[in-house]
Amino acid sequence: MQDAEILASVLGDAALAKRLLCRFGGLRQLLHADAASLTAEQGIGLSRCALLHALPELARRYFAASLPVGTAIRSPADTEAFLHARIRHLGHEMFCCLYLDNRHRVLRFDELFRGTIDGTSVYPREVVKEALAINAAAVILAHNHPSGVAEPSQADERITRRLKAALDLVDIRLLDHLIIGSAATTSLASRGLL
Repeated sequence: MQDAEILASVLGDAALAKRLLCRFGGLRQLLHADAASLTAEQGIGLSRCALLHALPELARRYFAASLPVGTAIRSPADTEAFLHARIRHLGHEMFCCLYLDNRHRVLRFDELFRGTIDGTSVYPREVVKEALAINAAAVILAHNHPSGVAEPSQADERITRRLKAALDLVDIRLLDHLIIGSAATTSLASRGLL
């Protein structure tokens, strides 16, 4: 199904769906539009506005359920889908940790550090402290790039090396550091940076 067809099934109006997608430039922009912009459109009242704002949250919860606590990570694709749903849409950087046991079962997911549109401060001490507190055996790091570009910066590579060294000191494996862009994800492990 095309975006317009799916949106039409939600709104109950095919012409409205097409007009909104055209007006806002796509599904993502539409679903992240503010209430004032949405309700200014003919055919969008408060209830349809609330419905449109609920859809991204529904998707995030759907993907969050794909990696519930106690579930073993089945594939890198599952981890990417989960992280995309959780942090790709944010307009600021969010640095997260997925803590795992020795069988790669999820112990906890934490959004640890919130930044600005182009950076965030990450404190290795806090990552290690949380990992030790829940007895994690491994960690997957992730953060988004609000610019949409998933290329790692030199700062990303530096903090990854610092976190790996800090976690190595307490025998916790750093499995990967994923950078989430709007359409792609970059794995620092697959680039040999771990």
